Amino acid sequence: MHRPQTIILPAAILASFLLAGLGFTAAQSMVLAAPESAIAETGSTLQPLQQPDNSDLLTVPVIAASQEPAACLPGSRYPENITRWCDLILESAEQSGLAVDLIAALMLQESGGDPLAYSVSGAVGLLQVMPRDGLAEAFQCINGPCFASRPSIDELQDPQFNLMYGSQMLSGLLNRAGDLREALKAYGPMDVEYAYADTVLAIREKYR
Repeated sequence: MHRPQTIILPAAILASFLLAGLGFTAAQSMVLAAPESAIAETGSTLQPLQQPDNSDLLTVPVIAASQEPAACLPGSRYPENITRWCDLILESAEQSGLAVDLIAALMLQESGGDPLAYSVSGAVGLLQVMPRDGLAEAFQCINGPCFASRPSIDELQDPQFNLMYGSQMLSGLLNRAGDLREALKAYGPMDVEYAYADTVLAIREKYR
């Protein structure tokens, strides 16, 4: 019976085989791990490109190219000149306790949504508030200028400030009168009685 011959390789030759095999495996793993797009040719060798650090991109919000106005008046048909102020309308409604659609109707009647609107009597801005200066300065009451304690034209031309001031002024009138029609009558021109109030209420009803 013949025994199989055992081939004994010298240690140096065996070591060279092992190192060659390990080198091939490691090189193959590197190629498989790196996509083709991540390899650049540098001279005569191929080296993996350094991957960009995108960790900070996770915190950047995605902003659409064009955003619709906030839905402060769902289902309504108010023009864009009014709905574009939705965020400020919501804010002023929350601060004053007035209904959102009431502020929108008031704005449509007073300025049509123009933050720089300036009336023939000197009223300013989105809710047409009388300032202390400009044409309104000429209005005199028993104790002096009627609007001496009011904000300036520059202040009232700021949309946020104007909406806050005008809506809180109407809210104060409503608290004193206890009736919305009476409050709107007091807010509007003095010489039209309830016509102004009825116009604002009709606008509110129309756009519901």
